[in-house]
Amino acid sequence: MLTAGKRLAVFSIREGKGGSVWVRAGSAFVNKDGSLNVLLDVLPLDGKLHVREAGDKKDTVQAGGGGRYGVDGGLDSLPVGGHS
Repeated sequence: MLTAGKRLAVFSIREGKGGSVWVRAGSAFVNKDGSLNVLLDVLPLDGKLHVREAGDKKDTVQAGGGGRYGVDGGLDSLPVGGHS
């Protein structure tokens, strides 16, 4: 149920040879009137976005590798910054 103040996660889902790859595209927040504010960090190549309730940070990494978003160690393991 969408209630005011609820935090949502926005994803772009890409189909690949090995299955689906979920890429975190941004966040969304429910307003008091039930409308959404969507904040995107990236734009999907196919123009499609998937919005769902945001999980806890501890839920983003699953045992067995690969992580919830198709990245070992989850999104927090990705390098940040300029070029190497």
